[in-house]
Amino acid sequence: MDEVFVRREVIDAAKLRSLYVASDGKGAIQVLSHLGAVALTGALLWFALGTWWAVPLFMAHGVLLNFLYAGQHELSHWTVFRTRWLNEWLGRIFGFVLFYPRTFDQVQHMAHHRYTQDWAHDGELLRQRYSLTSYLLWMSGVSYWYSRWRRIVRFSLGVVTEPYLPVKRHGELIREARYHAAGYALIAVVSLAAHSWAAVTLWLAPMLTMKFAHQMQNTMEHLGLPHDENVLINTRSTRTNAVMRWLAWQMQYHTAHHAFPGVPFHRLHELHAAMFTARSASPPTMTYLGFQAAVLRAFAQGKTEADYPDNCAWITDRTHG
Repeated sequence: MDEVFVRREVIDAAKLRSLYVASDGKGAIQVLSHLGAVALTGALLWFALGTWWAVPLFMAHGVLLNFLYAGQHELSHWTVFRTRWLNEWLGRIFGFVLFYPRTFDQVQHMAHHRYTQDWAHDGELLRQRYSLTSYLLWMSGVSYWYSRWRRIVRFSLGVVTEPYLPVKRHGELIREARYHAAGYALIAVVSLAAHSWAAVTLWLAPMLTMKFAHQMQNTMEHLGLPHDENVLINTRSTRTNAVMRWLAWQMQYHTAHHAFPGVPFHRLHELHAAMFTARSASPPTMTYLGFQAAVLRAFAQGKTEADYPDNCAWITDRTHG
């Protein structure tokens, strides 16, 4: 995705060109470190079953599995590796693990970038406006996983209703969902035949249970910001630590990413610095916990997302303006 969604005057053209170059080496370091962490926590969890050590290991493993979506997101942008086929096939593997087929993710995400915060066209806004209850269900993962599984089943049956999905892509999306459904069915059959709980213990249970940790990143990127086409005000970045930036593949620099989505994840800190720090400017920015506290305040006394105007920010940082 090489489109530009902000005026180029916010960054020097030569600097921007230098940031667009992907790296197989940088991509491999990120992929192998993340998958290595998943393998390590999975192995430790397996050997710790039946002890109290299994609890924190289960949680850590689930968080690492869920944040693989940060990798899938970047793979969908073709920015993890300079070698394109690596992005393609690793993206399909990640999408299978996460119940989020790659082709669907790419088409939906393109609509999200082209029409960010546009209720009629943004691929991430095909939903009812949040109430406190629906927001908490989404945060918990209950409605998240339901919508993912239901879509795979629906597409497998040949039913595609999303308005942002072009009709010419429907056949491709249906075939992809059927491949996924067949793969999941095969895992279920093999697990039952082998009387094995490994897929549940090391994949499904931790990933489903710990979804809320990844939702903290997902929900704060745009919620409560103006439904305006300007990405400098409709997209929120995150103040956090280096570990979380590694875990989320640098997506905390989300405003910079939305401005120039073709810049690889490992260069986003430089892009952010050039766009904002060097100009003594700042995008909308909050911490994870600060955002969640602000959401709960906004939904207090029965208020919903519909009670707030679309043309201004209604979830803001009281400390950093």
